[in-house]
Amino acid sequence: MTDTNDGDSATAASDRGGGLPPETRIGRGALRVADLDEAVAFYRDVVGLSVLDRNDGRATLGAGGAPLLVLERDADAPDRERSDAGLFHTAFRVPSRAALGETLARVREGWRLDGASDHLVSEALYLDDPEGNGVEIYRDRPREEWPRTGSGTARMATEPLDIEGVAEAAGDGSDGGGVGSAALVDRAPADTDLGHVHLEVTSLSAFEAVYVDGLGFATGMSGPDVRFVAAGGYHHHLGANTWRGRTTPAGGRGLAWFEVIVPDVAALDAVRTQLDAVAAEGDAEFAVAERDDGIVVTDTDGIEVRVLTE
Repeated sequence: MTDTNDGDSATAASDRGGGLPPETRIGRGALRVADLDEAVAFYRDVVGLSVLDRNDGRATLGAGGAPLLVLERDADAPDRERSDAGLFHTAFRVPSRAALGETLARVREGWRLDGASDHLVSEALYLDDPEGNGVEIYRDRPREEWPRTGSGTARMATEPLDIEGVAEAAGDGSDGGGVGSAALVDRAPADTDLGHVHLEVTSLSAFEAVYVDGLGFATGMSGPDVRFVAAGGYHHHLGANTWRGRTTPAGGRGLAWFEVIVPDVAALDAVRTQLDAVAAEGDAEFAVAERDDGIVVTDTDGIEVRVLTE
């Protein structure tokens, strides 16, 4: 991520969408994997999620009893091609710097860290799972500390993370063990959630047509090759980028679907109305299907998002 402090483009983008209630959040994400055992072990032992349910073909993991990630075994699915749109990363949000430090200890003990950044609004660790799916684990700074653009949106950048400061924070207030006790903390805290999902797309304008004009997210920080969109003034619930020049729809293993949770039926009905209006304009090709608890949108890149109520 580069510093995208473009006040004019952020202001213009913010004039579109923004119809989602502030309580809107990301629900579960789901991945298609070839080796279910290996994937479960990674998300359990490195990310720190608990296995909530498991059979031969599917596992659900979460924190505090809440499901956050579904792993679906599909050994016959092809590898994701280099041109395919799809997942950039799923981003698990932990509640404190101490919890981030505990995550760092698990990564250092049993995996490899691919990146670490200070985004001004958050501190983040980056790694890949065993099948190359991107993972971010981050903690937010308090909202009152977020820097703002001239238009009032949260300003983000990519700066070096004080990684040893994060490491030293491990254990603070978690189990009374103080600094250095992180090795004893093998699970993410109960209030860990899926804070955002970041996609690789073939077209940012098509992404905005579906997720801003259609679903109703508001665009915040924006750059020539990246968009961040959110509800309720959050820095981003969804990211989209064209950094790697993806040119074909999502296919093969990787992201299967993710959920956007709205608070009530009225909000869901408003999303339906907005999607119908965008479809009528014909600016983006996407599909909408009904289900008992909401709707399923398959976007222009073949990415499935399930819009559900609480």
